[in-house]
Amino acid sequence: MADEAAILKALESVSGPGGKSIVAAGLVSGINVSGGKVFVSLSGDPARAKELEVLAVAVEGAVKTVPGVEAAIVTLTAEKAPAPAAPPPGQAPQRKPIAAIEKIKYIVAVSSGKGGVGKSTTSANLALGLSALGWRVGLLDADIFGPSAPRLFGLGGQKPEVVDNRLVPLEAYGVKVMSIGFLVDEDVPMIWRGPMVVQALGQLLGEVAWGELDALVVDMPPGTGDVQLTMAQQVPLAGAVVVSTPQDLALIDARRGVAMFQRVETPILGVVENMSYFLCPHCGGRTDIFSHGGARQDAEALGVPFLGEVPLDLAIRETSDAGTPVVATDPKGKYAAVYIDLAEKVKTALETRTRRAPPKIVVG
Repeated sequence: MADEAAILKALESVSGPGGKSIVAAGLVSGINVSGGKVFVSLSGDPARAKELEVLAVAVEGAVKTVPGVEAAIVTLTAEKAPAPAAPPPGQAPQRKPIAAIEKIKYIVAVSSGKGGVGKSTTSANLALGLSALGWRVGLLDADIFGPSAPRLFGLGGQKPEVVDNRLVPLEAYGVKVMSIGFLVDEDVPMIWRGPMVVQALGQLLGEVAWGELDALVVDMPPGTGDVQLTMAQQVPLAGAVVVSTPQDLALIDARRGVAMFQRVETPILGVVENMSYFLCPHCGGRTDIFSHGGARQDAEALGVPFLGEVPLDLAIRETSDAGTPVVATDPKGKYAAVYIDLAEKVKTALETRTRRAPPKIVVG
């Protein structure tokens, strides 16, 4: 297997502007080796974008000469992004359509203000719930730093095929799934800058053979950063589902998430209160471990729909870790019923809305 030192040595043979090695010129901003796959990031002045594009081809060729390298992926980032040209008054900026998603009817972002609130588990079971209701569904794991879909869907260790220069999503329980976790080993950290993450997301969304889908559920990373803005700017989101636990710290961040989507004019399909309560399997007694009802109260205060409460239960955790989500493996069970009810509400909300173009982003 190739290592970073061997890759760096190969890159020293590639000349950049002025004849200096791209390594010596500081153009190489990142190297990530995962098995036989190598990711290289080049960073430079955006005014020299054309030169960087030519260099990218040379870099790819140089990397492929290293023994053990099966594939090389080169991304380009700018040290300073150029200011976008202002559109005419009253007109939204024009964005290039993404061919891979043209046959997807609805794209739904599942988001959370912070990590650890069960967003990925909710995303997986929402996708499976929509599938159980008869829809053709896909799930995009957009959490580049912490991909969960391979484990949640029992697809760990599997790799997508490439057909006609497009990745073919893997499939589990009737849902098409794509994740960066299929392309790198589970224990390999993604030590990437923001622009690399955004470019990787663009490839996972736009260079995948999604085909015809009724809904694509996007499991977003936590927070309100680059990925969220990229999705809002470049993708015609039909709406967003915000997941929170009922505790005050999580609700503060959830409110920020709702405000962010409202700022970029993405419809809020609703708020889900996850880990809402715990029922003792022995005595049946109920305990509100993380408090209770806070997400409902916030939804009402913010004027957005409340989609329901999901309990904290060992069965949900165990099935998620085992790659056998409750909606797929126990569709008639009480916990599957919670997620299917959530899916029914989301489906109804989507069918009563009109698909729209990406919004104009307003800052300030």
